Amino acid sequence: MNRIIVSLALLLFLPLLGLIAPFFLGGVTNSDLTIAIDTLSHLWNYVLSTYIATTFILIVGVGIGVFILGVGNAWIIASYDFPGKKVFESVLILPLAVPTYVMAYLFVDLLQFSGPIQSLLRGLFGFNTLWFFPDPRSLGGAIWVFSFCLYPYVYLMTRVAFLERSRRLIEVSETLGYSPIQGFIQLVLPMARPSIYAGMALALMEVLSDFGAVSYFGVQTFATGIFKAWLSFGDRLAAVQLALGLLSFVLLIFYIERRSRSKLRFASSLQTKPIAKKLHGGMSIFAFSFCCLTLLFGFLIPSFALLHLLYQQGFNVDARYLVWLSNSLSVSTITALISVALAVFFAYSVRLNSSLAWVNHLLGFGYALPGAVLAIGILSFLEIFQLAWWISTSLIILVYAYLVRFLSSSLQSVETGLIRITPSMDGSAALLGSSNIQILRRVHVPLLKRSLITAGLFVFVDAMKELPATLLLRPFNFDTLAVAAYQLAADERLAELALPSLTIVLVGLFPVFILSRMISKA
Repeated sequence: MNRIIVSLALLLFLPLLGLIAPFFLGGVTNSDLTIAIDTLSHLWNYVLSTYIATTFILIVGVGIGVFILGVGNAWIIASYDFPGKKVFESVLILPLAVPTYVMAYLFVDLLQFSGPIQSLLRGLFGFNTLWFFPDPRSLGGAIWVFSFCLYPYVYLMTRVAFLERSRRLIEVSETLGYSPIQGFIQLVLPMARPSIYAGMALALMEVLSDFGAVSYFGVQTFATGIFKAWLSFGDRLAAVQLALGLLSFVLLIFYIERRSRSKLRFASSLQTKPIAKKLHGGMSIFAFSFCCLTLLFGFLIPSFALLHLLYQQGFNVDARYLVWLSNSLSVSTITALISVALAVFFAYSVRLNSSLAWVNHLLGFGYALPGAVLAIGILSFLEIFQLAWWISTSLIILVYAYLVRFLSSSLQSVETGLIRITPSMDGSAALLGSSNIQILRRVHVPLLKRSLITAGLFVFVDAMKELPATLLLRPFNFDTLAVAAYQLAADERLAELALPSLTIVLVGLFPVFILSRMISKA
């Protein structure tokens, strides 16, 4: 059994091997290596420095953005009482339902020269052009979109951290002569740093894995370079080299987040229920406005923009829409079912044998792999064994990629559910003569029903939204809603992308609704 578990885990780890295997296994000659070195030199001289600089600026800008929005909203919601708080504490996570590439299409459509905002301003002021209006297709526009789409990662984790730190800590700091702001900066914020780092790491890894938004903004990152190298130039080794460069950024963020958490040791002996301070007057207006504007730009405006585009289209349904929907539902459902089954298998195996815990840690790394890196690793590995033709004929490779990418999220949910089941129940069932499989089927699975549904739902939605891996690994003539939205946006047919994009957003609301209910019970 242990060999089966380890073999399955290593099977799901093959994409990483695919990134380095071309340099050591067959299929790469000395001539190929010479070309690879020349390609790397060319990339460094002409584009690699741009990729590095742009990627660095992007993650720094988005890091600042998600910090301000996530920490700001979390502190306001966790520490203060003001009109609308009960609503905001749940709905502030709604931007998680909007994929970044959909937000990018809508952002540009609203702010471009022919968009409604610039047209309105030109009509009001009588200008032919608005020279002072920023270009939405820019690095700044990408930072804005990513910040408002991804701040909920920081908000969710930081809010929990703030709730665990009683407001009495701020009151104690005030008795020592500190202002509320000083107490927040010097006491509360450092204690929440592990949660802040974890949320920012998740957001920044999403930024690094994105292709649809950055390509639409015209921002040159490693992800866009990978697609150019593979699809436009057909250069496998160049794509692998760029994928390794992108992976190095991911590993750097992963390392900084883990190292920062390992160095921080904070504990609070105050276990009393947090006391929210009632806000009045201007401070109440400021808190309401900050939360309201965040929700407005992060969810309400994109949602209304999608509905407006759908109205412009006359609610006409493209004949291909049902095909896109069917493809998305089928591949996402298959992935979700297999993912939940594997998650139960791995989690229960570790429960029976704790020495296999490293296997689940290994599988958890898959979520950190950007979709483009994952796809290039798989393609490279298949190319070595002359099996790349599988991609054009079967969904197996695409489902496999989704499993590598999203298995960790279902595994975490199942592990959390298993922790709640006391080991004494296993012992009692064993004394009654039940085998391990019977205990799993008769005891654990019924008790894990909610965790299993949640795990499957999260994987289902993630698979529905996934774009980079789908673009590279989908079978011939197999378009999903995400791919269709990307292709329509690339052709500037924004009105036609409203229905597939709105479908993705509506599907994404299901896990957000679950999270919202969990928050309301916190």
